[in-house]
Amino acid sequence: MRPVALALLTLALAAPAWASEGHPSLSELEGEVMCPVCGTTLDQSSSPIARRIEGFIQERIRAGDTRSEIKGALVAEFGPRILAAPPRKGFDLLAWWVPMAGILGAAALVGAGAWRWSRGRDPDPPEGGRVGLDPLLERRLDDELARFDA
Repeated sequence: MRPVALALLTLALAAPAWASEGHPSLSELEGEVMCPVCGTTLDQSSSPIARRIEGFIQERIRAGDTRSEIKGALVAEFGPRILAAPPRKGFDLLAWWVPMAGILGAAALVGAGAWRWSRGRDPDPPEGGRVGLDPLLERRLDDELARFDA
């Protein structure tokens, strides 16, 4: 029963992505396509070439192209740098995996450091939970405190 529920949940969550692939909107693609002149996404750019690219995207949407077909046409004309995210294949796959490896490595170092720090402390607290002082220092402290009581 659990596998069926998991499969249904997966399909329910994936349905919007499939619908977006078949019927993309300009607002969805504006954040995924870069302006070749200013180097920002189309939704942040106001350059004339960005407006032309948006017009091209709208034409392709009206023609019924999918998200992948529109992106493919833009890559064919401008090259892979037109995409805001690098492709997930070949050497460009490193752009996805290196940050993940860095985050996981940093988390492992922090975890190992915390574990080592927690193991380095004295496991047996002194009786009564107090740390004993040097007898000479304790006598001096008692003398100083006695002056304040008087």
